[in-house]
Amino acid sequence: MIVVFGSLNVDLVTQVERLPGPGETVIGPAYALHPGGKGANQALAARRAGAEVVMVGAVGNDGFAEIALSLLAADGVDLSRVARVSEPTGAAFIAVDASGANQIVVASGANAAAKAESIGGMVLGDADILLLQREVPEPECIAAAALMKHAGGRVIFNLAPAGPPAAELLALVDILVVNEHEAALLGAAFGWPALEPYAFAQRIDSERGLACIVTLGADGLVGWHDGVRRRLEAPKVEALDTVAAGDSFVGAFAAALAAGYGFSGALQRGLAAGSLACTGRGAQPSIPRRDAIEALVGTSFL
Repeated sequence: MIVVFGSLNVDLVTQVERLPGPGETVIGPAYALHPGGKGANQALAARRAGAEVVMVGAVGNDGFAEIALSLLAADGVDLSRVARVSEPTGAAFIAVDASGANQIVVASGANAAAKAESIGGMVLGDADILLLQREVPEPECIAAAALMKHAGGRVIFNLAPAGPPAAELLALVDILVVNEHEAALLGAAFGWPALEPYAFAQRIDSERGLACIVTLGADGLVGWHDGVRRRLEAPKVEALDTVAAGDSFVGAFAAALAAGYGFSGALQRGLAAGSLACTGRGAQPSIPRRDAIEALVGTSFL
């Protein structure tokens, strides 16, 4: 089982010719409403990749809540531990340019009221995995990680949005997932000199005892686990929209680990899912399913 403690949002997405600079306004022709949030995206990605998934978080008592939960419910994610709170459902405001690059502003809303105590009473064990991100309060992430570690399970932490995490949280993490920007920020917080992604991941693995994955967008990823380096190229796809590509990677990677794949096999499935997510528009609508993931793995890595 995979437990995702994280955010649930509604995404308001508009297509623009180019992304605005500071103080600049650009005009988009229309906008679309999609369910999103890094926690919810990763939960849906893990579920569509074949895992049993429990979502833990919070939404408001408003019309956006049903949108935020809609695809999770449709795909069979367990929502029994999603709280209803007085704050409004979280929202993300996303602009996507003609090349598929994006800018995102997130309003936390109900996500700031998410509580790790919602995991209390769950029967957890060493086969279970907790997924964490940084869109819910860090003290609650620490509490959730402590619960999973006490049960003998694994903790995967996606350092997104970027920011230096508490040492107490990192001490509870088994696998760290970052992109290049997040890796640079964390390295600076450690007082490390600027490092190439492979050197950063190696240092995290050797000095912190954490398996580390640095995603490189269209260039794939580099990872270190127990002193072994992995370098994988991403499958080539025609990208329309990179929203949720990283979340698709994390969810599918976790699902593959839960299914018994080794580190390298899980990386392959995560990369395939992230690449496939780029071929559709929106966050959750673009998240791929297991059959498509396995098909792309079969043509790209095997």
